[in-house]
Amino acid sequence: MTPVALVTGASGALGSHLAFSLAEAGHDLILHYFKNKKAAEILRSRIEALGQSALVIGSDLTVKCGAADLAEAVEKRFGRLDVLVNNAGIYVGDTLENLSEEDWLQGFHSTCTATFLTTQAFIHLLRKSGSGRVVNLGDSSCDRPGARDLAVGYHVGKTGVLILTKSFAQAEAEYGITVNMISPGYLENSVDLPSLDKIPAGRYGNFVDISSALLFLIDAKNSYLNGSNLIVSGGWNLR
Repeated sequence: MTPVALVTGASGALGSHLAFSLAEAGHDLILHYFKNKKAAEILRSRIEALGQSALVIGSDLTVKCGAADLAEAVEKRFGRLDVLVNNAGIYVGDTLENLSEEDWLQGFHSTCTATFLTTQAFIHLLRKSGSGRVVNLGDSSCDRPGARDLAVGYHVGKTGVLILTKSFAQAEAEYGITVNMISPGYLENSVDLPSLDKIPAGRYGNFVDISSALLFLIDAKNSYLNGSNLIVSGGWNLR
């Protein structure tokens, strides 16, 4: 039976790449988007050209009904879910002084709340799989809380996602589910890129670096890896 994967925020650059990589690996896809339906539809066409099935669904995952509606649609279409990639998140790069209440809430809820509600909504389908895989997207410094100059709501949310990763991993291990995290450093499309001499690897990360980590974490051979945070940063931000 063809495995089924859901990527949240699949209309974005990284989400689109992750979804297409899963399709290349033989998965049928649910492509979640928040606002950019056109990009999700283009991605669906590319995936269907590979011979895989793809379903495009728009939903606000920061509210329980949005996550529940998404889960209902997936169950109706596929009846299963094997891989959940919590990729959605909105980065608002303002300083503490200028960060509005709306931007604070958006940064936190689009990361931490969305990950919680979406994972919770799909637990029953992941348990049904018997070997469900959840992979959350973090940030290279989310495991070391400290001062942040910009986008504090987003960074607080990503640290919350790390706690959720470990909590869901512990709670769901008995059902054969693993929950892990990928924490990228600077990618080629990141904002405010530092000079390359500050990156120990001598280059910025690319989408293949992240999709390779994703495919590693969902591989059945690595099913004993659970609750981990895989930092993919080329040595950046490790102090």
